Amino acid sequence: MEKIRLYQLLVGLFFIVTASVYISCIPIYYDTMVTECIMNGCGNVVPPLILGKLTLSETALLLLLVDCSFTLVFYLAALILLWKGAKAPVGLLAALAMIAFGTSFPSLVSIGSADGQFSFYWFLIASAVGWIAISLFCLLFPNGSFVPAWSKYPMALIVVVNTANIFYEGNIWRELGLPRPIQFLWFILTTALLIYAQIHRFRRISSPEQRQQTKWVVYGVAVCFIGFMVISMMFDPVFYKDDAAAYVVLNAALHLSLSALPVTLTLAVLRRRLWDINPLVNRTIVYGAMTVFIILLYSAAVLYLGRLFTTWNHYVVSLLATALVAALFAPLKEWLQRQVNRLMKGRHDDPYAVLLELGSQMIQPLAPDAMLTAIARQVQGALRLPYVSIAKSVEGQETVLAEAGERKEGLELQALPIVYQGQSVGTLYAAARSAGEAFSSEDHKFLEVLLQQAGPIVNNADMLQAMRRLAEDLQESREKLVLAREEERRRIRNNLHDDLAPRLAALAINVAVARKFVDKEPAVAVAKMDELGQVIRTTVQDIRSLVNDLRPPALDELGLIGAIRSRMDEMAKPSGLTADGLAAARLQMQIDAPASLPPLSAAVEVAVYRIVTESMVNVLKHANASVCRVKLAVTEDNRLLAEVTDDGIGVGAAQRPAVIGNPGGIGLISMRERAAEIGGECVIEQQNAGGTRVRAWLPLSPHTLGG
Repeated sequence: MEKIRLYQLLVGLFFIVTASVYISCIPIYYDTMVTECIMNGCGNVVPPLILGKLTLSETALLLLLVDCSFTLVFYLAALILLWKGAKAPVGLLAALAMIAFGTSFPSLVSIGSADGQFSFYWFLIASAVGWIAISLFCLLFPNGSFVPAWSKYPMALIVVVNTANIFYEGNIWRELGLPRPIQFLWFILTTALLIYAQIHRFRRISSPEQRQQTKWVVYGVAVCFIGFMVISMMFDPVFYKDDAAAYVVLNAALHLSLSALPVTLTLAVLRRRLWDINPLVNRTIVYGAMTVFIILLYSAAVLYLGRLFTTWNHYVVSLLATALVAALFAPLKEWLQRQVNRLMKGRHDDPYAVLLELGSQMIQPLAPDAMLTAIARQVQGALRLPYVSIAKSVEGQETVLAEAGERKEGLELQALPIVYQGQSVGTLYAAARSAGEAFSSEDHKFLEVLLQQAGPIVNNADMLQAMRRLAEDLQESREKLVLAREEERRRIRNNLHDDLAPRLAALAINVAVARKFVDKEPAVAVAKMDELGQVIRTTVQDIRSLVNDLRPPALDELGLIGAIRSRMDEMAKPSGLTADGLAAARLQMQIDAPASLPPLSAAVEVAVYRIVTESMVNVLKHANASVCRVKLAVTEDNRLLAEVTDDGIGVGAAQRPAVIGNPGGIGLISMRERAAEIGGECVIEQQNAGGTRVRAWLPLSPHTLGG
């Protein structure tokens, strides 16, 4: 805190001394201009001038007003910075730069201090301090560190050159014998370094608020640099022809262009309500280009008409050229404004042309992904955005389907819903052009119009993708069906080959052996025939089991309800005895089913039969229940409900592994899989009142399997 106060005191003293010396030079400057400089010139500072329309005193007074006004603008900026931003080192540095540069740049100090030893060297010091302070400010602003880090070395060279210039009495280039191109190159390189440092900081390091500050600094330095370069070239006598009035105008224009620096720099340092600088840059480019075009157009018109009508009065030619410029002013300005708008923010002023281009792309045969990519690229290119993407919720998770550009860190994405027929079909994410920069109202209008037309395109692309996924799922289902069929065929083949075929071959051998014993040993032949009968019966039973595994015959003979009733009767018989052969409580099997069911596909009948019978087997083996109820019904959503409940001990955590792993049935997992294979679902749950409930919902016919 003590250091800041010391710095404030030093800058304040420097300001007071500099302003006092500057004011003391004003009368000397005016007298010297009147007595010497205007008529005879003062070296490289003021050339000899031809008075023309202005008198000698008027010319001197106007040049004095230009210099004093320029210095006043810089002094006011310094006072504001000392008042509002003196607590920050960068603010003090900016105030010092304004004081020193605003004092040393005008020709007033060179002419007014020529005879004063103290004032002469004081202004040399002020000039060196001004250039050093401005350079240091551009390399340190806004956070006080050198960015890039190597810029401290060029800064050290700038300090050395400007400090040495004091000892060479401001003529270091001439004293060292260096030509003007070297001096010009030095000025170009140092200015480029300052602008590059701010741009590099803007793109790589700065926060959103710092970026806005940097924009103002870069804008001010760029305006000063371009204005200085362009207007300095016009100080050649070829342009102003030694006319005093023209020289005064050029001098005022030069100082006015440099006055942009204190205004923009003060706004950047104070950070109070930083206005968006983009409109200002936009207008500057438009009117700067307008000025160049008008000058070129007017000059070309005067030259052409003057040669075409050599006998005409020059005032008539000038009047015609002025009329031509006036007639072209409005359309030229509109054209320039449109071009600059598109350069800075894209084509938000012409959304329908963008839609026309997008429509011409949609006419071409494009894949769904290519359609969405075309929309993203069109939006990105039309608004000159760094990144645009289109996302959609897929299986409950938002997924990016198309994107254009490169997403950079620090750029916020604005989400814009894509709506079609009142429903959101996706989301468009657009990144701001720079960190902290918001979309303008024109951008929002453009996006609103474009997204209204993009909704059907996104919806169609989504439908095409859904159809493609459906086709892939269908192909996958077909492959699974083929694999299942081939697996079933292999199982049947293995059963026939590995079991039934050897049995039948053994039967043939046993028949031949029994035939040999018929005459010799009839008793042995009878025993062989008995064995053959037992093997035949076993083989027949295995064949029936194999057939039943494919499709229970009872379904074709009795129907689904009848087959379940028949299976109930079979299962109820052995439940009357315990393992010890004693009488046990009889398991009551009940069925609640309509008189008839709608026509069912073979797959649905088998699935219902297997799920119900396996559930009843589980009740019989594990539930220790007295009642088992089966319910069949058609639900309101046109599905078949099969429900099996019991009043036993329930399928708890302890019983489930045994049931699932039961080698005699399909198990709980298999029941779920059997229902899912045909588009249904199966739920096994324990009832609050006790017992287990198995419920399966299955489609009625093959027509519902796909939906």
